[in-house]
Amino acid sequence: MDKHKVAIVIPAFNEQDTIYNEVQSVKENGIVIVVNDASVDDTEKRALKAGAIVVNHKVNKGYDGALNSGFIKAYELDCNIIITFDADGQHDPHIIKKFIMLINNGYDVVIGIRSNFQRISEHIFSWVSILKWGIRDPLCGMKGYSAKVYKKLGHFSSYESIGTELCIFSQKFGFKIVQIPVQVQDRIDNSRMGGRLAANIKILSALFHSRNIKKYI
Repeated sequence: MDKHKVAIVIPAFNEQDTIYNEVQSVKENGIVIVVNDASVDDTEKRALKAGAIVVNHKVNKGYDGALNSGFIKAYELDCNIIITFDADGQHDPHIIKKFIMLINNGYDVVIGIRSNFQRISEHIFSWVSILKWGIRDPLCGMKGYSAKVYKKLGHFSSYESIGTELCIFSQKFGFKIVQIPVQVQDRIDNSRMGGRLAANIKILSALFHSRNIKKYI
């Protein structure tokens, strides 16, 4: 597939230390869209220097808000495949080619399965998700979507789902899903989700809302 039909969406908030290298590592695979979520450092400047298209937020909209903006931009650019990729240096860029290949071979959604979870809430989310939807790691930040899945729902996330709503939606509507292992490296600085307690609360809140989405039933 023409790489101009593939979008790699990277949400970024104060990621000046990693964003240049992350964009450089993935840009051979497609159009890189960095959503600068009201960063107060040089995230925008370094993303542009690396060759990304940058979408800027004047106010911080959070992880899901940034991905929403990235998907809107990818759809405007008529991309057929949209891949989410974190800005913190944790994902292996080489596996993007496999994500693209799988979607080109007929899968609608490719979901990464991380090698380890950092928080108890992630284990709980995974356990519930396996039982309800057969999805092992909906919280993984690396996923790939056919644009038709996004078009069917009309948005990436309508609540603070931590990137899980669209993949759960795709399972409920019978889209073809494949799940593959991805290696995750330790990030070089602190998580943007806040401390352990705050992160666990956010994740469990996202799980609660995901289990009560009536419009998908």
